[in-house]
Amino acid sequence: MESVQEYSRKFEDVIDKIGQPIKPYIPAIARFLIVVTFLEDALRIMTQFSDQLYYLQRHRGFPWGLSHFFLIFNVLTMLSCSTMVIARKHTEYAATALFGVVVIQALGYGLIFDASFFLRNLSVIGGLLMVISDSLSKRRQLFAGLPSITENNKRTYFQLAGRVLLVFLFIGFALHGSWSLTRVIGSIIGFAACVMIAIGFKAKWSAMFLVLFLSVFNIVVNNWWSIENAHMQKDFLKYDFFQTLSIMGGLLLLVTIGPGGMSMDEKKKAF
Repeated sequence: MESVQEYSRKFEDVIDKIGQPIKPYIPAIARFLIVVTFLEDALRIMTQFSDQLYYLQRHRGFPWGLSHFFLIFNVLTMLSCSTMVIARKHTEYAATALFGVVVIQALGYGLIFDASFFLRNLSVIGGLLMVISDSLSKRRQLFAGLPSITENNKRTYFQLAGRVLLVFLFIGFALHGSWSLTRVIGSIIGFAACVMIAIGFKAKWSAMFLVLFLSVFNIVVNNWWSIENAHMQKDFLKYDFFQTLSIMGGLLLLVTIGPGGMSMDEKKKAF
């Protein structure tokens, strides 16, 4: 066991040295990736406004006027709140509003009972919770001389909930699609990484592994750019592609701020 831990420490040192040049930029990249699905969704609604209206009125039973308000409200909220998250302005309120958009869209488009959509959005919500946790961390540093027990507890719980929810995308991947030997092996390795993230054991490196895994998965499976514009599957693949990018952003933020106090990694430090 000691030899395994020694090799693990050496591996972590190597990864640290390799990633050192881009380390200062990872938080900004992570925040952008987390909200990129909302930016893409806002752009899609604006460019397909009439089609969106038709779907809501014809298939979802929205009355005229309410459907317009629903779409405009979603676009304005997603654009403004995504910008605030990227700029780190009123981050907690912006992330909470984006969480509301996820819920409202699930109800409005009737996708609340779609398992794949539900699991993906749980992971997106996990990324938003990591954004809130990061915001609380910055506030704690700003007022370091003042009592902050409540803030610290809130941050810990947000980190715990965020990292647990982040892994739901992979669970959806493992349960969806046909099985093959490669898929079984990938699912087993990925599931192990998800468990390590959930319990907070070597969480940063497990999160980095999932980022690399999802990068390959996203390019191979959600390759919307290779499909003709008229193909009905293009929008679905594009939506999945940007949602996966957002979840990767949440995992990158986990790499930056760590798994939080309620994790095995932090318990080990305490001893």
